[in-house]
Amino acid sequence: MGSPEEKQIKLSLFIKREDGEFIFPQVYVDDNIFESTKDELAHSFSKLMQAEFEMRMIGELTHFLGLQIRQQESGIFLFEPKYAKNLVKKFGLESASFVRTPMSPNVKLTIDLLGKSVDSSLYRSMIGSLLYLTTNRPNISYSVGVYARYQANPKESHKIALKRIIKYVKTTADFGVWYSKDTNDVLAEYSNANWAGNGDDRKSTSRGCFYMGNNLVS
Repeated sequence: MGSPEEKQIKLSLFIKREDGEFIFPQVYVDDNIFESTKDELAHSFSKLMQAEFEMRMIGELTHFLGLQIRQQESGIFLFEPKYAKNLVKKFGLESASFVRTPMSPNVKLTIDLLGKSVDSSLYRSMIGSLLYLTTNRPNISYSVGVYARYQANPKESHKIALKRIIKYVKTTADFGVWYSKDTNDVLAEYSNANWAGNGDDRKSTSRGCFYMGNNLVS
């Protein structure tokens, strides 16, 4: 059936089809964005909305809910440099050193029962802030997911590793997701799994992604 939050998200996206053309209005509180495969549909929808509600049209979409959107002839780029930089500042890592990857290939975390405990509230705040960013930074999703396992009783080793992700975000604040117009409608899934890779319980870790043509969609 889905959670109430999932139902709310589904109800905020609407689709209208007319003579083979589509219009997609997306509503979030008092923000409304829409796009269409036909200019006339977009113009008629705009006039209808302005006749019913007091609203201001801002033209081509460049910002939405913290996202920055760059629309180009070859595609659309979504990124959140302002949020990324504020996240780094929030946790006092503005002067952090440069790192090339979100995880160290030489570090394998465990529960670390003998390690020094750290503030769990701060640790969860760091995890939550990074999880929000994964919407358009899928390259940190796996790392954040691994470190989220230790929220109940975080240790100094976990916090150090988690800070590395934030240092990586600082290094790559302008990274995002690119959706190319030069693509096709072929849906493809890629998946992978390690065997008994979890150092705590020897469970395997699986992951996957979906592409529509050459564009990542999930």
